[in-house]
Amino acid sequence: MSGAPETPRPVEILLEALPYIREFRGKSIVIKYGGSAMESTDLKEPFALDVILLHLVGINPVIVHGGGPQIAQLLTKLGIQSEFVRGMRVTDQATMDVVEMVLVGKINKEIVSLINHHGGRAIGLSGKDDKLILARKLEMAAGKSGKGGKVDIGLVGEVRAINPQSIEVLAGAGFIPVIAPVGVGENGETYNINADPVAGEVAEALHAEKLLLLTDVDGIHDAQGNVLRTLDSDYAKQLVREGVIGEGMIPKVECCIEALQGSVHKTHIIDGRVRHALLLEIFTDEGVGTEVVRSYSKELRAKTRVRGLRAKM
Repeated sequence: MSGAPETPRPVEILLEALPYIREFRGKSIVIKYGGSAMESTDLKEPFALDVILLHLVGINPVIVHGGGPQIAQLLTKLGIQSEFVRGMRVTDQATMDVVEMVLVGKINKEIVSLINHHGGRAIGLSGKDDKLILARKLEMAAGKSGKGGKVDIGLVGEVRAINPQSIEVLAGAGFIPVIAPVGVGENGETYNINADPVAGEVAEALHAEKLLLLTDVDGIHDAQGNVLRTLDSDYAKQLVREGVIGEGMIPKVECCIEALQGSVHKTHIIDGRVRHALLLEIFTDEGVGTEVVRSYSKELRAKTRVRGLRAKM
């Protein structure tokens, strides 16, 4: 035998993660949890373990979850028909009751229970708790182009303001907040709000280091179909104008851009179908999705490149 033995791969992974742990320790990271990562049995446990590890190394994870498919399933079981306007579910009081039941009473508690089962300390919140998410009625423009008159879609809301004190108190006490995107209006009415913008607004209110949106795609693609490793807000807007970024991804990209215009340092659209996607994106050089930043520095522009997915772990 000759030469020194090779460094085991697990040690290399830990060494690769070390500067990121040092950089993000003590900072908040907001995670929008949804899609396959929340629905697949094989992905739920890795997500919970990722969140617990983030917490144990000194990072403050905050989870905002969705639940559209689960809401649709229960509405169907109850025989409540849904009507959609430009992709938004018209929400009457009966539908709102189901939405709140699913988001707050079922999904939120399942996520909290899963994290706690694996040794974490999670506490569930809805936007109505301590007036965490102040909401107003979403005004929806009619017509496919959105240039028609206003149409009433019921108890669908948008964020008016976030009161982050309860999140900060829980995080400061060593808990992992898990937030259901149900908001409260000025007169106490309950609103259903899309989880992506809620996560973005929470990240802004907390001055979070990162906002991560878990999706069922491998990231943002360029015109040739390659996954972009990093892009800035201006390039993201250009890809939207050129039609390279498709309809389903546009709200997520806009959410990232808006968060970056606030106080969020970096945003990420990552592939939640990959096991341990959070750890791979946060603690490795390659990651599993697309990082969206405010603007390129010369150094960042030089490093920007397309990338493929890492092997699933």
